[in-house]
Amino acid sequence: MATGIIQTRERLAFRFDKLGLIIAILVLYGALLAPFATFRANRIIQGEARAILEALPPPLGYGLLALVVAGAGVAFLRTPRLLRMAVALAALAALALLIGVAADHLTPPDNSFARVSPASGFWVLVFAFSLLLADALTRLNPGPGLRLLVFAGVLVLAGGMLVTGRWDDLSIVKEYANRADLFWTEAGRHVTLALGSLAAATIVGLPLGILCHRVERLRAGVLNVLNAIQTIPSIALFGILIAPLGWIAANVPGAAAIGIRGIGAAPAFVALFLYSLLPVVANTVVGLAGVPHAANDAARGIGMTDRQRLVAIEFPLAFPVILTGIRIVLVQNIGLATIAALIGGGGFGVFVFQGVGQTAMDLVLLGAIPTVVLAFTAAIVLDALIEMTMPNRSRGNAA
Repeated sequence: MATGIIQTRERLAFRFDKLGLIIAILVLYGALLAPFATFRANRIIQGEARAILEALPPPLGYGLLALVVAGAGVAFLRTPRLLRMAVALAALAALALLIGVAADHLTPPDNSFARVSPASGFWVLVFAFSLLLADALTRLNPGPGLRLLVFAGVLVLAGGMLVTGRWDDLSIVKEYANRADLFWTEAGRHVTLALGSLAAATIVGLPLGILCHRVERLRAGVLNVLNAIQTIPSIALFGILIAPLGWIAANVPGAAAIGIRGIGAAPAFVALFLYSLLPVVANTVVGLAGVPHAANDAARGIGMTDRQRLVAIEFPLAFPVILTGIRIVLVQNIGLATIAALIGGGGFGVFVFQGVGQTAMDLVLLGAIPTVVLAFTAAIVLDALIEMTMPNRSRGNAA
């Protein structure tokens, strides 16, 4: 009896996928219980939730239900990895296309005030099938090039929806259309803050990390100071910097002319720079400390100077670890740059805080979604670069 129960459990474990069970539950909840779209008579008032069959024409609604339910079955069972990836991509493409159809279907003709937004069910379905896609890719264990190709395909799909006007009736796209010039201005400021502070931290942090590696007495003190800076909340650090930068702008000739002010981009830039130093310095120290002694001994044996060893041996071997620190900094700065809007620094946070003040969720999303996409893109691209720069043995272990 006990043997039969154990064998039955083993057969069930073989047939059913544990992560797939969670994905299937999410899919069924998003498709059958949660609303697919929200209709509002204007951008401010409370919306009316619409299920899939209410938000879409009947043939498309039933087709989407059939596709996502079939996708839940594919996720739940132990199906081939390529099939799981294909189903996930098909479901994501259908969701991207049909949310635009829902917006067009629900918006009354010649009505410029109505707003249609994706509701919780849509986002749950997108999350569930993105999780299925990520799981399939992890099991396939593709190289970094293939992962970048898949991600580029997803971005091309989203870009195609925007360029072809499939999403024009969505509320977030209408918010963008009303602020297109401002959007790209703030996008430039956001990217400048994130990349500029990263570049400054890299220029300062790499030599400082090398110095901490070579002079052990400095290491603990420098890292402790940088750790203390990391513990200061971002909005508090922005506020702390207003007074000294304002004094510099008022008392140092030419400071205001180059953009140094108590509020604006200057305190945001300095705060992001300070937050960026710890990952760069710490990963430089760790990367250089991890260089095999045999490699250094061999370099000394052939007469290399300290500088030659650093450039030709130590730095190339430590580069994947250093690049990991740069990845952490870039993703962190893209997110923190959103808060810069509170002190006049600009960036996508302008739309987030305007939307909060106006109780306009789509305006909040106009700032939040590009920030998430930028951070996600930076993480995926730099993860691929880190893997490409790893020695073959380390890459095999990581895989």
